[in-house]
Amino acid sequence: MKADAKPVVRCRDVWKIFGPNPAEAMEALKRDNLARAEVLERFHAIAGVAGVSFDVYPGEILCIMGLSGSGKSTLIRHVNRLVEPTAGQVFIGDQDIGAVSQKELRRLRAEKISMVFQNTGLFSHWNVRDNVAFGLEVRKIKRAERLAIAQEKLELVHLGQWADRYPSELSGGMQQRVGLARALATDPELILMDEPFSALDPLIRRQLQDEFLRIWKTLNKTALFITHDLDEAIRIGDRIAIMKEGRFVQIGTPEEIVTNPKDDYVRDFVHGISKLKFIRAHSLMCGIDQYRGTHGRRGANLERYSSVTENTDLDSLIKLKVNASNYDPIVVVDSASSPIGVITVTDLLNGMRS
Repeated sequence: MKADAKPVVRCRDVWKIFGPNPAEAMEALKRDNLARAEVLERFHAIAGVAGVSFDVYPGEILCIMGLSGSGKSTLIRHVNRLVEPTAGQVFIGDQDIGAVSQKELRRLRAEKISMVFQNTGLFSHWNVRDNVAFGLEVRKIKRAERLAIAQEKLELVHLGQWADRYPSELSGGMQQRVGLARALATDPELILMDEPFSALDPLIRRQLQDEFLRIWKTLNKTALFITHDLDEAIRIGDRIAIMKEGRFVQIGTPEEIVTNPKDDYVRDFVHGISKLKFIRAHSLMCGIDQYRGTHGRRGANLERYSSVTENTDLDSLIKLKVNASNYDPIVVVDSASSPIGVITVTDLLNGMRS
């Protein structure tokens, strides 16, 4: 993600109140910071989304997670305007989707946004290839071209040989891969994924997570990924947003969420998660000058020591040091292989205690 990149999605103070007097309930929520139960009691209303703001950048996967009823699915449906907000704005690129006509909204959905649900919604009477080509048919792409694109996307998800089969002949995991291929066929800027793997067996689920990450690394797409599984969010997300009662409690990288939870609610979520995979070299190292200032001649020839990138996790650093069987420092290098920091055995021990 480039520092100067323009967001693909911008949500600004989005609210969704379900009930008879949404504006009144929203103002009370803003003024008094009411809990969801209080809103229900006083206004007979539910705060599905309460003042949420965030950006998603090109190539980023933002995972939104929380317990059932926290507002995840309601929020994601604002992004393609399947749900109209009580207040707030959602931008796709520079377009405020709340301000566009129904005709323009249909164009946006057809060309820029795709969605993958837990229930894939495949047409049972169409073969797999025709299902994948559906979005292109809506855009009136010629049949030969759309079927060629559909076949290409099926090959991408390793289902090329199943193109002429029907959904009933596929397993649940295979159907979900067809749904992913269909979402990719229109070459959208953004893909919305609402718990796409949650109904699958654990082994199949992990395989599809691997498949998803492989494809994203190849295509560099942008995604909003809804899940109630922290392990899945950590594995897939570049950043994670944790929701409670319609609000974002914390948003950050997996490392930030696991190692620095904002409050007890987040702390309970990450309790029991090993930090060894989330503490990175860049958060453990000291600067080159600092190391040389305290270690004298030992810091003069850093090229003789083992080196790692700044995103190497603590687990890998420990294994490297155990295998080396010495107390030499580890040098941290940047993308050009230039030293930017040093990690000592003491730094590793402090990281394990944190």
